[in-house]
Amino acid sequence: MYNVLDFTLEELQSWMKENGESAFRAKQVFSWIYKNIWNFDDMKNIPVSLKEKLKENFIIDIPKIVEVYESSVDDTKKILLSMKDNNLIECVLMKYKHGNSICISTQVGCRMGCKFCASTIGGRIRDLGAGEILAEIIVAQKYLGERISNVVLMGSGEPLDNFDNVVKFLKLVNAEYGLNIGQRHITLSTCGIVPKIIELADLDLSITLAISLHAFSDEKRKVIMPIANKYTIAEILDACRYYMNKTGRRITYEYSLVSGVNDSKEDAKSLSKLLKDMNGHVNLIPVNEIKENTLKRPSKKTIEDFEEILKAHGIEVTVRREMGTDINAACGQLRRSYLETQK
Repeated sequence: MYNVLDFTLEELQSWMKENGESAFRAKQVFSWIYKNIWNFDDMKNIPVSLKEKLKENFIIDIPKIVEVYESSVDDTKKILLSMKDNNLIECVLMKYKHGNSICISTQVGCRMGCKFCASTIGGRIRDLGAGEILAEIIVAQKYLGERISNVVLMGSGEPLDNFDNVVKFLKLVNAEYGLNIGQRHITLSTCGIVPKIIELADLDLSITLAISLHAFSDEKRKVIMPIANKYTIAEILDACRYYMNKTGRRITYEYSLVSGVNDSKEDAKSLSKLLKDMNGHVNLIPVNEIKENTLKRPSKKTIEDFEEILKAHGIEVTVRREMGTDINAACGQLRRSYLETQK
């Protein structure tokens, strides 16, 4: 059985023709799905004979909502989803003045091992298919009752570790017959898998690339990010230059501030020197404290000092606005806490 959400319009049109049906039926099927009709029998203008063929060959793989946590601090909503194989993933809905954003997962779990991230505890269970990633947005948009206009691939999983499915998802989510979310409204965050950054650049997409940097030196990075044992910062920045030259897109550098690890004034000065010619933007992220490790967030004064040093050295910087702090809105936290309660 195929997940129909894995198919592009052209692919479903081809399937229709190969199975003795008119190609225009493909667009009809998708129009129903994007109207939140997720049962072939309920698609009113589809002939019964075609419905039977569809049921024999396809499923509409929409995850079930298990829990929704709504923040009392802001409008953030964290949704725990159950896939068809009962694996759990999560996504986060955030309201901004410019529209609704969603942070989505690309894998069940993660094998990158970053010390500050709850989604990597327990490792990677499996990749999500392109249609499964897309379905996170479809089901969340129905729950919200409003259009989602911005997408961040920064939930559980490393997007470039699931490269083919993520690239297919980027095509599906951008399709005019579907969610029609523009590539410039999509951000993909990676810990820095260098060959895949190059491969992504060669696709000449208009998405924003975000690099989880979190340190100015390989030695410091290795303390919190095992990927640093494979790819050096110099190799990552070379790949970033290639990406910028190919796409014309600026890159965001994410930097989780961890007390006593990478938050000193010297760290800030060294980071400024490292990125001075990269024409990028630094997103400072006070680390989310999780019970499985001892990493602590810096004081407000330390964060402000770090930001000011970067600005003084000509680096564009923002401190990420914290959202959903009362509902464990950082990636992996909800899934892990739910699994523990079920034990």
